[in-house]
Amino acid sequence: MFTRDYRTNKLDQNKHIKNKNYKFLIFTILFSSLIFVFLLDLALGSVQIPIQQVIMILLGEESEKAAWTTIILKFRLPKALTAILAGAALSVSGLQMQTLFKNPLAGPFVLGISSGASLGVALVVLATNTTGVGIWLSKWGIIGDLSLVIAACLGAALVLGMVLLISHRVPDSMTLLILGLLFGYATSAIVSILLHFSENNQIQSYLQWTFGSFGGVTWRQMVILAPVILLGLIMALLLSKPLNVMLLGESQAQTLGLAVQQIRFWIILSASILAGAITAFCGPIGFLGVVVPHLCRNLFKTVNHKILIPVVAVMGAILALIADLVSQLPGSETVLPLNSVTALIGTPVVMWVILHRRSRFG
Repeated sequence: MFTRDYRTNKLDQNKHIKNKNYKFLIFTILFSSLIFVFLLDLALGSVQIPIQQVIMILLGEESEKAAWTTIILKFRLPKALTAILAGAALSVSGLQMQTLFKNPLAGPFVLGISSGASLGVALVVLATNTTGVGIWLSKWGIIGDLSLVIAACLGAALVLGMVLLISHRVPDSMTLLILGLLFGYATSAIVSILLHFSENNQIQSYLQWTFGSFGGVTWRQMVILAPVILLGLIMALLLSKPLNVMLLGESQAQTLGLAVQQIRFWIILSASILAGAITAFCGPIGFLGVVVPHLCRNLFKTVNHKILIPVVAVMGAILALIADLVSQLPGSETVLPLNSVTALIGTPVVMWVILHRRSRFG
């Protein structure tokens, strides 16, 4: 009897060690892939730069051509860093939303954050179309890329504030999900009305923002974007244990002593910070938040958020960089809408999720 128990324990230990080694190997491969794709994103474009030269420029050494240094440091490096931040933020936000709402198709924008940001941008579009207001804004230097960022932040913050206020009074997450979707529909309706009264050039500016882009973030804006995203990711990591408990369901989590409403508040705040900041600076980028968590769950065969959150962040960054590479068609001056590329990457995965709804979730 003792021998049989010993053998069983030994087999379990070996299985655990193999599983741990497998996860470590996969994460190492993912991290190495992130570095490779990052360098590739810096090297390829309308002007192709050898990767060796890219590495030299990043290390502060002189390149063969001075123009290459300018292209890398002024344009491509902030764009690539923005892609990494966006991919990580949207993916982790999506993971949190899928766990909170127990819905495999929930994404970072289910609470109307994207629609709120769109409303802010549409208000700027209409304001610049109004002669008096447009002149006043021009005097203060508000019209431009920065105005869209500020407006999107305020719009996302407005919807976020309403959702957080309601989250204290709503008893369950599904009701909150429905209310969030209603907020999204309402703000989208207002956006449509505002655009109806705008001129063609203003509508064109708004449409350009909705296409999504990593290339519009400057170094000055990066000083704001990066700390905000890092704050949201740190909050998500600190919430990994409560997120694991939430997998059991809200009633079971409450039975185990978890302050469900308080934890739900912090989860929504973290996810909204991540999604809202990226939407404000890069436009509404879809699919990454829905797709990446499913890829990581299946790749690592786990639902443990202590493992999933860093893995999802790395995988999201890789896919965002790949989407950026595809969108700029290396060797061509043509740039495709980023949302179209992420949709092409994400649609097959979402279809797979729908066709396998009976598969284990959470």
